Amino acid sequence: MRILLLGKGGQVGWELQRSLSVLGQVMALDFDTTEVDGVPVCGDFSQPERVAQTVRDLKPDVIVNAAAHTAVDKAQSEPDVARLLNATTPGLVAQEAKKLGAWLMHYSTDYVFDGSGTTPWVETDAPSPLNVYGHTKLEGEQAIVQSGCQHIILRTSWVYGARGGNFAKTMLKLAQEREELKVINDQVGAPTGADLLADVTAHIIARCRANAAAHARLNTHANGGASADPQTFSGIYHCAAAGQTTWFDYANHVLSSAVAINPAIKIRAKVLPVPTSAFPTPAQRPHNSRLNSTKLQHTFGLNLPHWQAGVSRMLTEFLDKS
Repeated sequence: MRILLLGKGGQVGWELQRSLSVLGQVMALDFDTTEVDGVPVCGDFSQPERVAQTVRDLKPDVIVNAAAHTAVDKAQSEPDVARLLNATTPGLVAQEAKKLGAWLMHYSTDYVFDGSGTTPWVETDAPSPLNVYGHTKLEGEQAIVQSGCQHIILRTSWVYGARGGNFAKTMLKLAQEREELKVINDQVGAPTGADLLADVTAHIIARCRANAAAHARLNTHANGGASADPQTFSGIYHCAAAGQTTWFDYANHVLSSAVAINPAIKIRAKVLPVPTSAFPTPAQRPHNSRLNSTKLQHTFGLNLPHWQAGVSRMLTEFLDKS
């Protein structure tokens, strides 16, 4: 199986290089990649036609798109750039996937919703983005669906990775330097690890490919059993770690876990809960980022771990290296 990974340098892309490697040949591109096995390529989503040509030249069986414009506040001041990266180019990639008969894996966000209420969002809830980032990610979803390609779109929330900076590392650093930390306590979601998303992606691809092979065999043998048409897996799924928390409770979990892992850590700061209004930002944030992942778990036989498990494991790895 030939897998084209776009956006290999991001948090999810970095983990995907690991998880996808057991499935087949991974051709991993970032925005500055110019060649793969002697073939000129382009992974720069600001050049949609060149990215589309790359898909045509490499002829993958599966495309995994982890590239995106994820600077939420910056998107407010550069909507055309955000739309190009989050909607226009993914739409062209989807069209090429349709021509090749390839699967497209793509990542979206809880920001397609308006964050109202307290009930976890399900896939059939009506989107209503609050900001440019959410609007462009929704447009990307729509372009992929309209292309008619075989696709899996995973909406997720509060993504963090062990590589590079993240909320947990920032809180731990500031709590050792300051006397007081103010953290938002009226936004609710589930911190979801990039490693979890990557592992779920690999599981889905393997399941879709195995089902497609079984379906093809049954179509050539009159005495075969039953297997779902692979196209029935196509669609939008929510994928977030189990449980829910606020940024305030998330911060407290990080600090208490860090001390439990390494008692030598000295936490100076008192953590205080504040409303979203205490930190005005160019882009409005949703208050309710809860995602119901039942459809994903039932369809693909998955069990998504509690958010605390992933964060604690990341902290253990981080602190062991520090």
